[in-house]
Amino acid sequence: MNKYLLSACAFLVFGTGAAFAHVTLETQEAPVGSTYKAILRVPHGCEGKATTAVRVQIPEGVISVKPMPKPGWTLQAKQGRYEKSYQLHGQAVTSGAKQIDWSGGSLPDEFYDEFVFRGTLAADLPAGQTLYFPVVQECDGVTERWIEIPAAGQDEDALEYPAPGLKLLPKK
Repeated sequence: MNKYLLSACAFLVFGTGAAFAHVTLETQEAPVGSTYKAILRVPHGCEGKATTAVRVQIPEGVISVKPMPKPGWTLQAKQGRYEKSYQLHGQAVTSGAKQIDWSGGSLPDEFYDEFVFRGTLAADLPAGQTLYFPVVQECDGVTERWIEIPAAGQDEDALEYPAPGLKLLPKK
């Protein structure tokens, strides 16, 4: 009986580690039409190496994005045109940040950190769906791509490198 208990404990300690090993969003739900503060949690490096860059792709419908500077890191927001025009405070918005890059820092594998930006979730985004924020993590010559998006009906937990997801709630 003790060997079964030991096996169960080993599974809990080692078997679930992968589920928590990827880059995630701290807040995983938000209403459409609201301002959203995205906190990307980076729990480790890559294959034991320190993280030196984090890049996040901003999905369509997340507008007016502003990243938070991080001491010791170089910050760049790459601009581009949206697929359509959005309304924000009575003004038409047709372009903005499409990707955010933090680079040049060093986050050792044994430490955890967060990378932050904020933006507005367009009012016409479909409530009930999930938006994905693909992330690329670079670590001293090793790259981990947290970019997998589940197909319709596929369980996110089945993905090896899932992109962080945000479930869209109805407008308040």
